[in-house]
Amino acid sequence: MDPREEAPDVDRLARAMLLLHGGHDDDEHSHDSSAGSTLKARSFGGERSAALREATQRDRDRYLRSGLVSVDCRFCHVAVEVKKLGPAHTSVQWSTEATRRCAYFAEIRDSGGDPAREKGCPRLADSIKHAVAEGCLEEISSAPSPGDG
Repeated sequence: MDPREEAPDVDRLARAMLLLHGGHDDDEHSHDSSAGSTLKARSFGGERSAALREATQRDRDRYLRSGLVSVDCRFCHVAVEVKKLGPAHTSVQWSTEATRRCAYFAEIRDSGGDPAREKGCPRLADSIKHAVAEGCLEEISSAPSPGDG
């Protein structure tokens, strides 16, 4: 058998890689600092940790809820939260109650279908277009308008 065709010794290769790159573990335990190894990140104290959690929650809420406007469906009167981000992009946040009460989704369920597979409710889409036309819902644009600057 040609030596070039032999399967590599995986254990020997792994040991060589460890010698070359050093061992890495993700265990949360303290390392002996005299060996030159330290934790990857220091933990914050209780007060700093609480402040960081609070700031992260505020950022999350702002990201998820900023710019949302309640829009009522003109057909079945469910309320959803809507953000119009552009001519071709509308974000709709459905609550469990709104999904349950939507007449269009109820028709799909009654016929044995799954409303979760639908792109959306066409009746609600008409209500959103109406809300934009009436000035109740503004399109949020990230680009400055021509008069800005």
